[in-house]
Parts: sequence; C-alpha cells; structure tokens
Amino acid sequence: MTKTAFKPIRKIHKLLGYLLAIQIFAWLLGGFVMSAIPLEKVHGKHLAQRQLNNPFKRTDYLADLNVITKSQGALTSIAFKHLLDKPIIKVQGDKATWFNGITGEALAAPDEALIRQQADVHYLGNGEIDDMQLLAKGPREIGYKENVWAVTFNDWCSTTLYLDSQSGQIITVRSTIWRIFDFFWMLHIMDYDEREDFNNPLLISFSIVSVLFCISGMFLLFQAPPWRKRRHKPA
Repeated sequence: MTKTAFKPIRKIHKLLGYLLAIQIFAWLLGGFVMSAIPLEKVHGKHLAQRQLNNPFKRTDYLADLNVITKSQGALTSIAFKHLLDKPIIKVQGDKATWFNGITGEALAAPDEALIRQQADVHYLGNGEIDDMQLLAKGPREIGYKENVWAVTFNDWCSTTLYLDSQSGQIITVRSTIWRIFDFFWMLHIMDYDEREDFNNPLLISFSIVSVLFCISGMFLLFQAPPWRKRRHKPA
C-alpha cells in the first residue's frame, strides 16, 4: 500500500486518539489503583468485625419458636443472633423481623447509647466515635438502605460503621479507602450515577471506539514494517 492510502487511516487514528486519551488514562490509572489496594482493606476487615462470636448456646434462647413463627407469614430462615449481652432471634420472611431471644417479644429498637456500645465492640481501630446519625435513608455507598445508624470514627480513614436501627447488627463498613476505590471503579466502568452498571451505553461506546483505535494503529504498522529494508540514498 502507498503512503497516500495510509493517510485517511492516520487521520482516523489521530482523531480517535484525541477522543480516547483521557478515558484510556482513567482506565489505566483506575486499574493500577484498584489492583494495588487489597480487597480486604477495601472491605474494611482490618477496621471492624462484621460478625462477633455468639456467646450464647441454643439452650439460652428460651423464647417459644412456635409462638414466634405463628405470628409470621411464609418463612425462609430463622437465625440466632445476639446484641451485646442479649440473645435475639431473626425471622426472615418477606422482611426481617427481630425478637427477644428470651421473652419472645418483638425486639425493642436499640437506643443511641446501645448503638454506641455495639459500634465500639465491633471497631478494631484506634479512633473514637466522632459522629452518630440515625438515617431514614442511607447514602449511596450502602445502597440507600433505610433506617440505619451511621457511626463515624475519627481515625485516619474516617471509618463509618452502618448498623441496622431495629436490631443493631452491623450492615457494612465504609472508609476513605473504600471511597477511593469506589471513585476509580466509577471512572473504570463509566457509570457516574449509581456506579453499578457495567453494561452502560457509554462504556460500550468507548470500548468500541478503543477497538477501532487499536485496529487503525495495527494498520499503520504496515506503513513501515520492521522487516522492510530501507533504501540508503547514495552519498
């Protein structure tokens, strides 16, 4: 092929390069950051325990399960949990319902003082509680779950424990590490809203353009292939 034939390919390759430059850099940078941060750090396993060993035996749960289950609809599971020094029972049906594991009565929602104790017990860091909020609807970083406590510690990564307001159980742990990872994940999948849709049209479009960029670049390799001997001009 003549150099003239490669001219439109060079032009297309250049235009695609301008279009993709920033996003390709974001992909590469995001890939580096996300691969460099261990997932256990992202999930905050070094910051808080999501589950503690249950100090109670099955025989410590004195509530009559027949009475509890009769008051519910279709059941999918029954779990024996604890809230600090109190045995509690989780009955899962269309929704989760919590009961006092001894009396069988509906579990009273823990107050702020109890939530503070619960957060302190699960927390593994060196900070202290800096802020506590009871949220009717949580933020995007916990999927907008409703009726949650957000307990934030004043450590270096602003560890936040989210707890269920009805049971006091830990829902999840978030921190600056998680938020940095989430930011680069957003750039990587190009979902700038919910950061969950890996098949969004914007990502697919840029992926197609990236493939075309690579193909045009491969064609340009044939403009001056390394196996072609260069002719030396006579002196």
